[in-house]
Amino acid sequence: MKGLYLVVPLAPLAGAIVAGLLGRLVGRTGAHVATILGVAVSLVASILVFQDVLAGHTFNGPVYTWLLSGDVRMEVGFLIDTLTATMMLVVTSVSLMVHIYTIGYMAEDPGYQRFFSYISLFTFAMLMLVMSNNFLQLFFGWEAVGLVSYLLIGFWYTRPTAIFANLKAFLVNRVGDFGFILGIGLVLAHFGSLDYATVFQAAPAKAGALVSLWGDSPWSLLTVVCILLFVGAMGKSAQFPLHVWLPDSMEGPTPISALIHAATMVTAGIFMVARMSPLFELSETALSVVIVIGAITALFMGFLGVVQNDIKRVVAYSTLSQLGYMTVALGASAYPVAIFHLMTHAFFKALLFLAAGSVIIGMHHDQDIRHMGGLRRYMPITWITSLVGSLALIGTPFLSGFYSKDSIIEAVAASHVPGAGFAHFAVLAGVFVTAFYSFRMYFLVFHGKERFPAHGGGHGDHGHDDHGHGGTPHESPWVVTLPLVMLAIPSLVIGHVAIGPMLFGDYFAGVIHISEAHEAMAHLSEHFHGAAAMSLHALSTAPF
Repeated sequence: MKGLYLVVPLAPLAGAIVAGLLGRLVGRTGAHVATILGVAVSLVASILVFQDVLAGHTFNGPVYTWLLSGDVRMEVGFLIDTLTATMMLVVTSVSLMVHIYTIGYMAEDPGYQRFFSYISLFTFAMLMLVMSNNFLQLFFGWEAVGLVSYLLIGFWYTRPTAIFANLKAFLVNRVGDFGFILGIGLVLAHFGSLDYATVFQAAPAKAGALVSLWGDSPWSLLTVVCILLFVGAMGKSAQFPLHVWLPDSMEGPTPISALIHAATMVTAGIFMVARMSPLFELSETALSVVIVIGAITALFMGFLGVVQNDIKRVVAYSTLSQLGYMTVALGASAYPVAIFHLMTHAFFKALLFLAAGSVIIGMHHDQDIRHMGGLRRYMPITWITSLVGSLALIGTPFLSGFYSKDSIIEAVAASHVPGAGFAHFAVLAGVFVTAFYSFRMYFLVFHGKERFPAHGGGHGDHGHDDHGHGGTPHESPWVVTLPLVMLAIPSLVIGHVAIGPMLFGDYFAGVIHISEAHEAMAHLSEHFHGAAAMSLHALSTAPF
C-alpha cells in the first residue's frame, strides 16, 4: 500500500510539472490532459486507500528521513486513518471537478497552462498537508498551499487589485503562520519530538506543566501551545480578525475561489485542530478561545454577506461564516461534526462558486448582481444547481448542509465551555442571516426582471473587454455544467448517507480524542434516531 500512498500526492505533482515546465511543448490540450489525468489517478488511488482504511488497515510511518539533529528526526511520513482518508477524498474529488470546469472557464486566457500547473501543484500541497504524520511535514504543506494561493490570487498580475489582494493574503497568512511555527517550536522544545503519535502520547503527562514566557507569571504549557497552533488556523481558515484576506482573494479566477477558498485550503485549519484533538482536549481555555472566535466569525461575516453586490463576494462572506460554524464545533469538542460540516460544505460551496462563475461567463464577465435578474430562462442548468447549493447552504432538512449545520447547533447547545452561550446565540442567529443573504443573491440573479444592459461587454473576471457578443446571457459549455451537476449530487445526498457512521459510528474511533468532561457528542448520540427521523424532527425546531 505504501506505493499507493505515494501515488496520491505525486500524481498531481507530476501533472503540475508537465503543465508548468513543458507548457509550451505540450500546448493547451497537453496541459489540461496531463493535470486532469494526474488528479484523476489521485482520486482513484484515494478511493482505494479509503476502502483499505475502512477494512481496518491504517498506516503511520516515515517515508524517508530528511535530516537528523541530535535526537530529533525530521521526516517525511504518512499517517493514513479515517480522518486523512476523508480529507483525501474531498480534496481530490473537488479538485477534479474544478480541473474539468477550468477548461471552459479559462478557455480564452493566455495563461492557460500556467493556471493548470498551479491548481495541480495546489492539490499536491494540500494532500501532503493532510497526509502528514508529523509537524514538520504539516508545516511544509501549510506553507506550500499558502504559496500557491498567493500565485493564484494574483494570477492576472497586470491588474493592480489582484496584486494588492495576493500580497494581503500572503501577509495575513504570515501573521497566522508566525503563531503556528511558535506553537510547533514549543512542542519540539517540551516534547522533544515532532511526531504526532509521540507528542499525543506524552500530552496527558504534561497537562499540568507550566511555562514562564516572560517575567515570573506561569502559563499552562498546553494552553499556550494550543492557542498558538490555533492562531495558525485563524490565518489559514480566515477566522476573525485574520479573515480580512479572504474576501479580497476573490480577485483570482473563479475556479480558484471554488477550490481554495471554499473546499480545501481554508479548511486546513479546521482539519489541523481536529487532528490535534488530544492536545486541545487538555485545555479548556484554548477551547473557549476557539468557540468564541468561531462564533464571532459565524455571525458577523454573515452580516457582511448581506450588503455585498459582487456575486463572488457574497459567496466569499458565506464561506467565512460557515468556517466560523466549523470552528464553533471544534470549540464545543464536537470534532467529528466539524469534519462532517467541512465535507458537506466543500461540495455545496464549491458548487455555489462554480455556479457563480458560470453566471459570470453567461453575463460576459460582469459580476455585479444588480445588473442581473431573470437568468433562469437563459441558464437552466446553472439555475437549478444554484438552487440546490443554496438550499443545502441554508440547512434545508434532508439536504446535506442541514445534517451538519443542525448538528453543530445542537452540539453547542450541549457544551459547557465558557463562551458556549454566546456561541449558541451566534450560530442560531446565523441561520437566519445565511438564509437571508443566500436567497437575496439567488433572487437577484435568477428571478425578477432582467436588469442587464442591452449591449454585452464591460470588464470583470477576465480583465478584458467582451468580444462583441450580444447582451443576452447564454448557458455555459458542458465542461462547465457537468461539474455543477456532479457537485449537486453529493450536495443532495451525502449528509443523509454519512451522518450515521461519521458522527455516531466508530468511524473516528482512535483518531479523534474527546475527553469525558466534554459531553456534546454524547448528548448528540443520545438524541439521534437515524437520518430521516432527524430531518422530520427538524421541522419543529428553532433553526427551521
